[in-house]
Amino acid sequence: MQQVVAGDVAWVLVSTILVLLMTVPGLALFYAGMVRKKNVLAIMMQSFSLCAAMTIVWMVVGYSIAFTNGTGDTAAWFGDLSRVLLNGIADDWDKAFTLGAGSANPVPTTIPESVFIMFQMAFAIITPAVVTGSCADRMKFSAMLVFFTLWSVLVYAPLAHWVWSPTGWLAVMGVADFAGGTVVEINCGVTGLVCALMLGRRIGYGSENLAPWNLSYAVIGASLLWVGWMGFNSGGAMGANGRAGMAVLVTQIAAAGATLAWSFAEWISRGKPSVLGAISGAVAGLVAITPAAGFVLPGPALIIGVTAGFVCFWASTSLKVALRYDDSLDAFGVHGVGGIIGTLATGWFAYGKLTATAEAPDGVTIGGAALFTTQVIAVAATIAYVGCASWILLTLTRRLVGLRVSGDDEREGLDIALHGEQVF
Repeated sequence: MQQVVAGDVAWVLVSTILVLLMTVPGLALFYAGMVRKKNVLAIMMQSFSLCAAMTIVWMVVGYSIAFTNGTGDTAAWFGDLSRVLLNGIADDWDKAFTLGAGSANPVPTTIPESVFIMFQMAFAIITPAVVTGSCADRMKFSAMLVFFTLWSVLVYAPLAHWVWSPTGWLAVMGVADFAGGTVVEINCGVTGLVCALMLGRRIGYGSENLAPWNLSYAVIGASLLWVGWMGFNSGGAMGANGRAGMAVLVTQIAAAGATLAWSFAEWISRGKPSVLGAISGAVAGLVAITPAAGFVLPGPALIIGVTAGFVCFWASTSLKVALRYDDSLDAFGVHGVGGIIGTLATGWFAYGKLTATAEAPDGVTIGGAALFTTQVIAVAATIAYVGCASWILLTLTRRLVGLRVSGDDEREGLDIALHGEQVF
């Protein structure tokens, strides 16, 4: 009989705390260090307020849409509303939870549902917070709250259902996405790109010095992200087990490989390896290994990390400059591109019993053309849905409250203009 295992509960709770740490204070500090001084408090406020707002959205309706089974022909696309306001959580609150109970492919766990809800909530919090890096320095605070509330319900939650609910159409197809290459990384990267394009470039982009205010903040934030990512990428094992251990190992290896790859690419092309480049490379590696973390061995993890370091460097520098879009803090260049790399690489490198196919014998690599094709479909579907839905929701938000602050407010800085405070 399925039982709660104390060690598994403890590990998933620790992982949850680590993921939450990634947003506040990790991402808040990371982004604060990379904007100009006049916008430091505004970007930190965005991470902090989204932590609160997305918690309520997830409790009210997000979890229900993402992780209930759904009904009829729509079950493949989104869940039902049976768990609105976490209805029913009092039933069996201290018993082991089965994801997709009553469906054709239930996933039993050894943790209570409350722990699962909170772990997934932490993902629903950090994903929109990452997007704010693309629209830094110019988006209205009201627009940010309206857009991400709608986006969490209509984009994030359905996509989570597709990939991680046993009744989701990509899950049924057999997609391998351990910790969010599609749901989190490609999602926030593509959303960020759409935000950057619709908001337009910052005043002075390409002609004024928009250099980071305090890279020491960014290093502290990146360090918290690196450590927190260990919970991000291993908590999906739903317990203290071998898969969680492997996920931690490959996460560290990929991050290290990407850090060095980005640094060497910058060293070769620009003459010096920068601190900003090193921390950006680390995040690129962490992003790319996210979908693969529970499915690959150390060798492929290094390949994924090094590839992400080089390609994300190119995307965040050469590609962005060539196309002249102002992705302020490179949410697309790092998270979008890195997520695509990792999701596709998982299709080739998924290994034996680390994969979702438990029947595969030890030593057999099941990555290949079939799984790679599934991964391509998942990437394409995510890009198409997220891009179109984000554009529609941004258009609606523009009509409701407007998207961008005035030119005078942007020049003065969002700290004073939006919050009446500033850093001295």
